[in-house]
Amino acid sequence: MVAGKSKTIYQVRFIVDANIVFSAILNSNSKIGKILMLPNKDITFIAPFFLKTEIHKHHSKLSRISGLSLAQIQEAEFYVYKNIKFISEEQIRADIWLEAEDLVRDIDHNDVPYVAFAKHFKCKIWSGDKKLIKGLRSKGINFIIDTTQVSELLQT
Repeated sequence: MVAGKSKTIYQVRFIVDANIVFSAILNSNSKIGKILMLPNKDITFIAPFFLKTEIHKHHSKLSRISGLSLAQIQEAEFYVYKNIKFISEEQIRADIWLEAEDLVRDIDHNDVPYVAFAKHFKCKIWSGDKKLIKGLRSKGINFIIDTTQVSELLQT
């Protein structure tokens, strides 16, 4: 290694929400798709099992928007999920769930698991959900990050 040219390697973790996975399934060649689907030993993507339920509920919408068959949607889903570590919601303490519920009460109840995971794992939620991002930031919450910020962070 050349003196003065060392690169700091650090492990980064993100909670991935359904909005991000939805986007990656729709277009695996997008910036989101590339970030999620290309293995990177310095990044860990975490999601609650609830994410799979949310995505499954929207298979027909994904198919309609993309023009892909259900089989193609499921194949894309498989590749997107390969780099996501799914963790049971049961591992999160009840008090954290209550805090998360309180934070998103006026935003979207479906975001409770992502907020609870972010609080538990002490990392940021990667989301493209403008309502969630705006709602949490208006409450002074800084553990949410959008795709532009993730992309900038990973280019270092």
